[in-house]
Amino acid sequence: MAPAAPCLVLGLLVLSLCCEACKNVIFHVPSELEADTLVGRVDLQECLQSAEFITSSDGNFKVLEDGSVYTTSALSLSAEKKTFTILLKDIQEKVEKKIHVSLVEKEKKTPKTRHSRDTVLKRTKRRWGPIPSVMIENSLGPFPLQIQQVQSDTAQNYTIYYSASGPGIDQDPKGLFYIERETGNIFATRAVDREQYPSFQIICFATTPDGYSPEVPLVHTIRIEDDNDNAPYFTQDLFEFCVPENSRPGVVVGKVIAEDRDEPYTLHTTLKYRIVSQTPPITPAFSLHGDTGVISVLLPQLDRELVPSYTLLVEVRDMAGQPFGLCTTGTVVVKIEDTNDNAPSFKQLQYETRVEENRVSVEILRVSVVDLDEPGSPGSGAVYEIIRGNDDQAFEITTDKNTNEGILCVVKGLDYETAKQRILVIGVNNEAPYVLAPHSQQLSQSTCSVTVHVMDVDEGPVFKPCLLRLDVKECEDIGTAIGRYVAEDPETGNSEGIRYRIPPGQCNWINIDDKSGEVRTVRVLDRDLGEMRRGQCNVTVLAIDRNGKTGTGTIQVCIVPGNKNFPRLTQTDYIMCRDRKPICLTAQDGDEAPYSAPFVYRITDRNLASMWKLTPHDDNSWYLSPKSDIPYGIYEIPVSVIDNGGKIGENTVRVNLCDCVTPSECDGRTRQLSGGNVTLGLWAILAMILGSLLLLLILITICGCCGAGVMHRQVTDDCANHNLIISNTEAPGEEVMDHNIIPLQNTCDQGGYGVKTGEQQTFEMVKGRGHTLESVKGGGHQTLGSVKEGGGQPMMDTCRYSYSEWHNFTHPRLGEESIRGHTLIKNN
Repeated sequence: MAPAAPCLVLGLLVLSLCCEACKNVIFHVPSELEADTLVGRVDLQECLQSAEFITSSDGNFKVLEDGSVYTTSALSLSAEKKTFTILLKDIQEKVEKKIHVSLVEKEKKTPKTRHSRDTVLKRTKRRWGPIPSVMIENSLGPFPLQIQQVQSDTAQNYTIYYSASGPGIDQDPKGLFYIERETGNIFATRAVDREQYPSFQIICFATTPDGYSPEVPLVHTIRIEDDNDNAPYFTQDLFEFCVPENSRPGVVVGKVIAEDRDEPYTLHTTLKYRIVSQTPPITPAFSLHGDTGVISVLLPQLDRELVPSYTLLVEVRDMAGQPFGLCTTGTVVVKIEDTNDNAPSFKQLQYETRVEENRVSVEILRVSVVDLDEPGSPGSGAVYEIIRGNDDQAFEITTDKNTNEGILCVVKGLDYETAKQRILVIGVNNEAPYVLAPHSQQLSQSTCSVTVHVMDVDEGPVFKPCLLRLDVKECEDIGTAIGRYVAEDPETGNSEGIRYRIPPGQCNWINIDDKSGEVRTVRVLDRDLGEMRRGQCNVTVLAIDRNGKTGTGTIQVCIVPGNKNFPRLTQTDYIMCRDRKPICLTAQDGDEAPYSAPFVYRITDRNLASMWKLTPHDDNSWYLSPKSDIPYGIYEIPVSVIDNGGKIGENTVRVNLCDCVTPSECDGRTRQLSGGNVTLGLWAILAMILGSLLLLLILITICGCCGAGVMHRQVTDDCANHNLIISNTEAPGEEVMDHNIIPLQNTCDQGGYGVKTGEQQTFEMVKGRGHTLESVKGGGHQTLGSVKEGGGQPMMDTCRYSYSEWHNFTHPRLGEESIRGHTLIKNN
């Protein structure tokens, strides 16, 4: 190494102009450069991120992947400026970029006068860190092949021994590399396959004989440069694709894929595809994209009926398809899928067949078609239809899925007497819709005609119609004739000699005359009863001719709703308070329309009609309200309701016109009414009778108890003397006076007063200043001595009662009993 090397390393200055990528780059360097000298570093990513090839236009410089620029040999700048170009390529994207590099000689500084005491500073080039080594894959040698040299700068002062370890040296694959102990040269002993070992990282050591390591162990990379030693290959042995026939050009059929084991993003793995041959060898039907491997339709008309499939021999070649690239071939099969571009057509245009009359569910003919589309596909599946001649739906045609034939059947019996021959027109289509091929015209539907000859047979009687509907009004009388049902002989066209009967086990609603076929009811038909709720019953009738042949018909008996129910009010008792709010009367009728609503209401009593009025509300309800200020009381108003059929239902509406605020205040109460047609209610009369009986029972009990005792009374003129009154009535003494029999009431000294007990009669002895005998009845009362209610002061002397008064009071209640004693009344 030259003495100026340390100064060269320290004096290297890399300057990059502040500009966009891919522009000029200037490096300021010394005028003398040694081999493997780092010139500078270029940011390649800013120029082209996916650069696959990095080359220099000047062989004296090499550029590494990280952008480092090294000299390959010693050189000197003959001029003040030297330029070269770094070329970047992206093979995949076909992009190229250039970076122009300029080397400018560094300005020399005037050296200062160095004093003897100044220390001389020197920098030496570090040879212990060389750039990564490169070895060509499958190199032919000669071996051992030197690929790099590592040296330590300390070798100038020490004896240095070199050694290495790692993959390729003392690890698998062992013995591939070795390093010379004294020189540091690294050698390869044999060729290397990059696809197996793309790179190696070995560790180099520098030591002195005594084992001292003046250098840090060096990690050195040996990269194996790819050689195009692998041909591309297809990922599948056979590619199979499908495309519908008549597809337009440009429709994608599929994509073939190939791979290459060589180094990616190089020309060694840049592949190109092409079609080598086509079977059958007719006009090319497909195209193959050279870069992507996508196969597309090329021929405007792909007809499956002509060519059902194509076989393509395709090739893939590396080195971007250049002739010297490696190649491989593969096979592609393209199947043409069927579309319904061919209409079916009948093999025959006319058919004839025969069938006996009255035969049903019998096959009478098979028709077949020709279709060029793929058998078994929806495009060839035939769908048959009867276009004309089947107005009565007597025929039906279906498809046999196995043979694709049309099966013509009779589903309704044919009548020879009506038509001896039937002509049908049958058409055919496919299951799938028709697809019009390019440059073709629309096809018409294929048709054929079928003549069906009806063969005559001896038949039984036939009812016309086969189903007869008879409507019967509800609740008609038993035996009512509702219709006639007869059959005819198809051969003669008359009903002579035909007898009728109804088989047992059916609804017993009607019977039929065995000769005339007249139908009559055998029951009263009511929709509200049992099995008649449905309102309908089907009855099978048999017709038998002279030869014993039978025919059947059906009578459908339908019960027509009638006007059998009277309209009735849902509620007849009401309470009307002082606000006299109208009452809503609502009627209901068990009949159906038109024998129910709307209803019409009428008040049948003229006197009450002058007091009350009815006004319509809706079809079912009317309002009832008084016409004027009529008196309170209970009114029974006769109301007739007329339904839509004219049937009248009589109802009595009972209205309690009460002096109340709410109806609950008048429940159970009645009032005596003045005026005609106003009566007391039943409950009011019953309450009066029961009250009278109870009152009579109490009086009898009191009189019975009083007759057995001795009554006694104090009679005095001045309330101060003792008087003896001789009486024929034996009054009870004081010792037998019982409060339960004759209640006694003590009063204050100021006097006595009477007690009023409602509807009962009470006999009281009042003790105060005197004793008062009084009889109390109902709302008023009568006393032998009037007593002032408030203060209790007697209005007259209550002590002056005569015998006749006592006798008149007690005699009606005690009867004609003998007087057995006298009563002594003492004034206190």
